[in-house]
Parts: sequence; C-alpha cells; structure tokens
Amino acid sequence: MLELRHRGGCPGPGGAVAPPPREGEAAGGDHETESTSDKETDIDDRYGDLDSRTDSDIPEIPPSSDRTPEILKKALSGLSSRWKNWWIRGILTLTMISLFFLIIYMGSFMLMLLVLGIQVKCFHEIITIGYRVYRSYDLPWFRTLSWYFLLCVNYFFYGETVADYFATFVQREEQLQFLIRYHRFISFALYLAGFCMFVLSLVKKHYRLQFYMFAWTHVTLLITVTQSHLVIQNLFEGMIWFLVPISSVICNDITAYLFGFFFGRTPLIKLSPKKTWEGFIGGFFSTVVFGFIAAYMLSKYQYFVCPVEYRSDVNSFVTECEPSELFQLQSYSLPPFLKVVLRQETVSLYPFQIHSIALSTFASLIGPFGGFFASGFKRAFKIKDFANTIPGHGGIMDRFDCQYLMATFVHVYITSFIRGPNPSKVLQQLLVLQPEQQLNIYKTLKTHLIEKGILQPTLKL
Repeated sequence: MLELRHRGGCPGPGGAVAPPPREGEAAGGDHETESTSDKETDIDDRYGDLDSRTDSDIPEIPPSSDRTPEILKKALSGLSSRWKNWWIRGILTLTMISLFFLIIYMGSFMLMLLVLGIQVKCFHEIITIGYRVYRSYDLPWFRTLSWYFLLCVNYFFYGETVADYFATFVQREEQLQFLIRYHRFISFALYLAGFCMFVLSLVKKHYRLQFYMFAWTHVTLLITVTQSHLVIQNLFEGMIWFLVPISSVICNDITAYLFGFFFGRTPLIKLSPKKTWEGFIGGFFSTVVFGFIAAYMLSKYQYFVCPVEYRSDVNSFVTECEPSELFQLQSYSLPPFLKVVLRQETVSLYPFQIHSIALSTFASLIGPFGGFFASGFKRAFKIKDFANTIPGHGGIMDRFDCQYLMATFVHVYITSFIRGPNPSKVLQQLLVLQPEQQLNIYKTLKTHLIEKGILQPTLKL
C-alpha cells in the first residue's frame, strides 16, 4: 500500500487507482520535489504509527537502580528477598512517619511546604515517564514548557489561597493589592503566553508527539496541582482535617500490607497481583478503628481542631479559637444490643469521631482504587515504580497515589456536610473592599435587620 502511494497509484474511493503523475511533473525531471514529498510521507507514516500502537509496542523503560543504603544491604544480606524487602519497607516507613511527626510539630506553614514539595516531585516523576516512553527529549522547548505550565497553575491556585486567607496582610501591601485585584487576569495571561509558545514550537515531524505530551502535561497538572491545592484548603479548615484523612490512608497502606503479607491467599485484582482480599478486609477494619481513636485523641487540642488563620499582628499562623460543637463531647444513646454488652445507657463522644468513620471508610474502601489506577498506569508503560526515590517503596507518587482521591473527598465532604459561615474569613473579605462598598453592605445589613425585627430603627448598628 505504501509502495503504491509512493508511485502515485494508491487506490482511491471505490477501489479506483489514481492516475499516474503527468509527464512534466515526475517523469520530466523535478526529482528533488518528488524526493522531498516522499521523505515527508515517510515521516508522517512513521509518526502516524504511534496512533495505532498496542501496549506491546510501547518501549520498555530501563529499571531504576537500587538506592538501598549499603548499611541496610549488609545487615539484611542473610535474608531472603521477601523478608529483606519487608524489613527495608518497615524501616523506611518508620523513618518517614517520624519525619512527618517532626513537620507537624513545626507547624502549618511547614506542612504547606511539604505538600508543595511532594506535588513538584510527583509532577516530575509522571512527566519523566512521558519523556522516556515517547522518546521525546528532542521535542523543542517542551521540557521547559511543562515546568512553565506547572509554575502558572501554582501561581493561580496559591494566589487564590493568599486572597482568601491573607486578606489582612494583603491590605497593608499596595503591591500585593494590585496582584490580588488582577490575579486571575495575570494568571490567564501567563498561561496564554505558554500556550502561544507551544503553538510556535510545533514542528511538522513531531505534531502527534507534541500534542500527546501537551495532553500528558495537563492531565498531570490536574492530578497533582489541583489535588495538592485541595489538601491545603483542608488544612486551613483545621489541622485535624489534614491529619486524620492522611494518616488513615497511611494506616490502610500499612495494615493492608501486613495482613496481606502474613495472611494473604486470595488475589484481589489483576492490576495488582500482590493485593489480596485478606489484606483489603484487614486494612478496612484496622483503619476504621485507627481513625476513630485518632479523632478522639486530636479533638482534645485546639492546635489540631481550630482553623488555621494568619494573624498580621504577630506575622504568623495561629490556631486559637473556641472549639465548635464538632469538637465538644456530646452524650449519645446506645443501641439496645450495645446497652446489654457495655452495661450503660449512653456514651460520650466527639461528633467528629462519627465523621471520622466516614473518612476512614473512604480511605480503606475507595482510596485503594487510586493505587489500582496507578498500578494500571505503570503496567501500561511497563514500569515497576514511578521512580526509585524511596528504597523499598519506589517513588513519591507510589506512596501518594491514594492520597489524591482522599484529598478531593475530604474537601467535598467539608463543603457538603460541615462548613458554615466563617466569621473571620467574612471579616477579611470585607476589609479588602473599598469604603463605598463597605458602606453599602452596612446599609443593606441594617435594613435587613430592621425588617426582621432584630434591630430597632432608632438604634445604631
């Protein structure tokens, strides 16, 4: 078929063969034009084959080198590979948990920096896979544009966060007022510049590859940047909304691995052959119990339950408030069968503990599907891990594939069932308005209160 096309005899619609070229065009002597056309056809055919590739046609990525510390290799040299991996994963897991506790102690700002760092590393790991699979290191400007788009999207989301939660600080800085006032226009202009740069960088022989990678970059941004923004939004609602969901996912990962390692017999899903029903069920019950206990312990402290706010007078984040009813002990009547077992009529619980059951259930039943999705992704591109950043665990994305689903669920859960008007946030939004706008709001509010009979007309608000 390709040969017929090159000769000008490719069948047309209905099976008819196109007429041969006119004498003055091909046979006459314009051999240079014909040669150039043939080369372009070969290039288009070669890159067109990318659209029809099967999974088996995707090039394999070389396995990552082992980054296990030599001291661990020597200490575990006498063990089988199964138990060696078990110990390496265990030691590194405890190390990461210890570092996580240290960052929690250092405060909310350090947690935000941690989220940002994890987001950038996850973006790097996913984008690198795309570069390797599609052999696109020579795509003009594309590596630079990928990171430029990451910068633009972060500028947009973090700018929105500054506008929402740092209004009192922004009000004091004239330059920041300008940036916040025109934030969305500036963000759009920055993205538009990157879009135009991409269009200008298109090269004929790379069209398909470049659009593949353009889509790859934007999906990666959706997965990493958007979700990390939601994690930070959850953190501002109170550190407990950050810690309980994240620790529930971590608990589910650990307990499901342990139950599967020691008791696993029945495969759960083909995408992850090592996952078992025993691990899945054991992880579910362990996570619900853990979340319930963790919610009880954290609900006692203002540091964890109060919304994170920026105080301009002390120039730092503070977590001081009168805890809402969600974090105050309430008495609940027990069901009849529990009254018999526990021999008491009521039990005192924090309302947040009941919500923690919903969070833990999602973390253990739906959260793992983020891991299954990642497993399918890795199988599609013939890789074992996203990277080799953490010995025994793989890349950062391998450890946080379930966290992104969890972040979205918690944000939706808070906005649907929890969040009410935040007086401090409303006040901050009023402070950034112009005096005329503030006066109009004051008059509207006063009229409304008088109509409702809450305020007497002769009284001043």
